Amino acid sequence: MVAIGGTFDRLHKGHKTLLRRAFELGQRVIIGLTTHALIKHKPDWRLINSYEKRAAELRQWLDFESYEGRYMIEPLCDPYGPAITEEKLQLIVVSEETYSRAKEINEIRRKRGLPLLDIAVLTMILADDETSISSTRIRAGIIDRDGRLEYHDRATQ
Repeated sequence: MVAIGGTFDRLHKGHKTLLRRAFELGQRVIIGLTTHALIKHKPDWRLINSYEKRAAELRQWLDFESYEGRYMIEPLCDPYGPAITEEKLQLIVVSEETYSRAKEINEIRRKRGLPLLDIAVLTMILADDETSISSTRIRAGIIDRDGRLEYHDRATQ
């Protein structure tokens, strides 16, 4: 069983790459979806879609990709979720940005006597401007969900 977690706001190319990799590596995937209580420390947290909207968009995409029946979406109320308690987990899929969290999870599992997770780390997916695709940049209108630049030179219009 594979674990993956995130906010998954404005589901984008980077998210989809990470999710596809999780399903390549395991038959069953637990997806921890952050709750609003967990993201209130982010500066633009009020712009993040509701948990319900993010979960619905995620389910729609997962089912479109034919992953129906292979995943569970669980509310992520803390930074670790089921990754520190679920004995059947074998692997966690993370981005370079969240690799340190995976190491923390394994340290907690070690202290609890649980088997350590293998960690699959994916390189960040870059936008057209060679900067990582992120929901923050999408919300700001800098790029679209595929990493294409959104701004336009108003002098040429």
